[in-house]
Amino acid sequence: MQFFRPEAIATLRRWREAIVGAILASLGLWWMTGPGGLFLVPAAAFLLAGGGLIAVGLQRARFRSDQDGTGAVELDEGKITYFGPLSGGSIALADIERLTLDTGQYPAHWLLEQVGQSGLMIPVNAVGAETLFDAFARLPGLKTERMLAELKSKNSQAVVIWERRNSRPVGARLH
Repeated sequence: MQFFRPEAIATLRRWREAIVGAILASLGLWWMTGPGGLFLVPAAAFLLAGGGLIAVGLQRARFRSDQDGTGAVELDEGKITYFGPLSGGSIALADIERLTLDTGQYPAHWLLEQVGQSGLMIPVNAVGAETLFDAFARLPGLKTERMLAELKSKNSQAVVIWERRNSRPVGARLH
């Protein structure tokens, strides 16, 4: 017997980092107002850590999808692997030349391209796709807020989110 509905559990899992950050920040504030500044140093540390977790948690929650799609994504030692029902493949994070978000497909897909290979298409709602946030954050110069804005936009064309060097086809938008 479950005490919580599955929808409530899914929502709590989606916002888990932000919730933990809010709890830490609340504890830090409570300790700051406590007995004569006795816990001032740990309270400040909890407040800073909580604020950081809230900021990161809000970004990750915006990146995560509510639904489970087809296929599964695995991130292991800098290598992204997608196991799909019809396609799949893997690409090393260091080999990615261009990251594109194609919202013209349903569901939207990430396209990871490398030199000399065909691109790896990953649905944004694939199982484990939330691990891609950490992988994409390691790409030098990636603008996370712009990526999240494009992910939620109603644009119906492919948008280049990041590229190692300017080698995109003419007509492909960058952000």
